[in-house]
Amino acid sequence: MGVAILIGLGTWQLERLAWKNALVATIAARMAAPPAPLPAPSAWPTLDLDQWRYRRVQAVGTFDHAREVRIYTLLTDQNGPYGGPGYWIVAPLRLRDGGSVLVNRGFVPEAKADPATRPESHASGEKTVVGLLREPEDRNMFTPADVPEKRLFFTRDPQAIAAAIGVADAAPFTIDADATPNPGGLPQGGETRVAFPNRHLEYALTWYGLAAALVAVFAALAWKVRREAQP
Repeated sequence: MGVAILIGLGTWQLERLAWKNALVATIAARMAAPPAPLPAPSAWPTLDLDQWRYRRVQAVGTFDHAREVRIYTLLTDQNGPYGGPGYWIVAPLRLRDGGSVLVNRGFVPEAKADPATRPESHASGEKTVVGLLREPEDRNMFTPADVPEKRLFFTRDPQAIAAAIGVADAAPFTIDADATPNPGGLPQGGETRVAFPNRHLEYALTWYGLAAALVAVFAALAWKVRREAQP
């Protein structure tokens, strides 16, 4: 029974491996595809975010820079010149066709957190934003509490952010802007991190190895008992 359970666990991990590889391939294909139009606000309440996450989208609208917020992050292995501790800069984009979407415009180092230190980044007028559609980010027991009165957040939660800055028509998702340069070089876009832990093969080999070890122990014990039973 123990061997059967261990082999079952190993096989389950191989099935998870196949699922994870398919997921990674799907995400890679979405990120490489031409940008699709942003779903219309009428579709947001029933939008299947699993089918849209990491899909490249295009949105046209005007940024409301007065409602900009910060999300703390530690950027490593960055694509652009800036990295280390800093913030994602998120601002609502008021769409041409109605509704608003919170856009992660990119990363700024801690020294550039204050909008007054980078006034050139607040260009006015209608903009076309291309980026990756992202589902809300989960919290865990180690995530610090948000400080909405200071417009400081620690997760990408569009509902919480929109409520704090008074945007009633925000989409239930965010957009990570691509690496198209912003005036002055900040925020630094195109820094989306795509990481899917994939240790299923390692786990499968572990379960199969335990099953083999159990068989070996049983065989050794059976051989010893048989030998001792001989006259």
